Amino acid sequence: MKRTALFLGVGLLLFLSSAVAQNQNSDSLYRKPLKDVLAEIESRFKVKVKYNDNQVKDRWVNYALWRFRPDVDETLMNVLAPLDMKVNKEAVGIYKLKEYEYHRWQAEEGREMLDYLATLSPDKMTWEQRKALIKPLLYEAQQLSPMPAKPSSKPIITPKRVMDGYTVENIAIEILPGLYVNGSIYKPLKIKGQIPVVLSPDGHWAQQRYRADCQVRCAMIARMGAMAISYDLFAWGESLLQFKAEDHRRSLAQTIQTLGGIRILDYVLSLKETDKGRVGISGGSGGGSHTVLMAAMDNRIKLSVPVVSLSSSFYGGCPCESGMPVHLCAGGTNNVELAAMTAPNPQLVVSDGKDWTVTVPDYDMPFLKRIYGFYGLPNLVQNVHLPEEGHDFGSSKRKALYDFLIEQFKLNGSVVRDKSGKYDESRCTIEKEPAMYVFGVKGERLPANAIKGFEQLEKVFKASISK
Repeated sequence: MKRTALFLGVGLLLFLSSAVAQNQNSDSLYRKPLKDVLAEIESRFKVKVKYNDNQVKDRWVNYALWRFRPDVDETLMNVLAPLDMKVNKEAVGIYKLKEYEYHRWQAEEGREMLDYLATLSPDKMTWEQRKALIKPLLYEAQQLSPMPAKPSSKPIITPKRVMDGYTVENIAIEILPGLYVNGSIYKPLKIKGQIPVVLSPDGHWAQQRYRADCQVRCAMIARMGAMAISYDLFAWGESLLQFKAEDHRRSLAQTIQTLGGIRILDYVLSLKETDKGRVGISGGSGGGSHTVLMAAMDNRIKLSVPVVSLSSSFYGGCPCESGMPVHLCAGGTNNVELAAMTAPNPQLVVSDGKDWTVTVPDYDMPFLKRIYGFYGLPNLVQNVHLPEEGHDFGSSKRKALYDFLIEQFKLNGSVVRDKSGKYDESRCTIEKEPAMYVFGVKGERLPANAIKGFEQLEKVFKASISK
């Protein structure tokens, strides 16, 4: 009985195989389900492709087995590219299926792009010409040319809170009619003459500018003698009083964040205590992408420190970093070339070994050094690479920032070091989140003219750029 069942089973398999074979011809476009094709790849190349059922459901591959090559990577590319899909290689023999990511390239592709960009600017003259070509296009790509009119309202500033060696005020600036960008301003307790300013946008980490490490970073900068300003991303932080969280992932977010940074810069440069020759910007992750873009666009910024963000193979995984076609300007550019546009102003790139910035020392820094070398100042672009660390703005990244600001902006590092010479952040106050609000715990102080919802923002923005 068992033998009969075995023969029947084998016969059924042969029948099904024959049926499949008969269907696999040019009339049927050699069509196979994606799930079956991935299984064949795993079997033939002895690899693992990780995916969930939704990714392969109802997806088919035409000329499926004709797309196979002796190399597994080339086979995967041939199979997945027509479906607008790709894989990320997580380890030797282990792949993860992904939708096509326009913002994430293979590291070698990023390097090839840098090599190509280098051919466009073989010397200082051609580089200056290319920079002059790119800069206005960055404004146009974000629909900021011409720049929307600046509202005439004054900033809303909360009462000053006095800490150990510094003060904190919260601020809201109207950047379009009814649209506000919120932040906190940290200043030295005693201000003598004019002082440097460091804009401090942050990334997509939870709690953003309310986070302890963000508060500590700004407090330390203030205690050393500079003004630090942390501010919200669009549809993040207090901006959620006006918009939904999902609005952050719309392309216009990049434009609004850039406009917010420009308006904040307008404000701090209007203050009598601001030293206009010492204006810097430093953010991490998505805030690092914003840092690079702002420094490329605005000549008023004299120093930049992008943290765990810069890479020739990563353009920014959020629409607030790459939603507008800034990287398509002048025939195509990338964040490393944009970072080079700040030359010869001092720049520190902080990278690590566990995200896309892993290639910075070998791939990206040579390009930046070359551009800075056109000005005879290759040492004004520096890299602190932390190969054992990951994607954060932790103490070692903050230390790198402090060191650079002390060196370039001549801040007083002695007031924030202990007897052993190490940075002492213990005297910085970590405030609870509500203390950093401008508009109250429930938004009860939100101005009456405040925009409510993305559709209204689109109308206001369209009206502002059509005047």
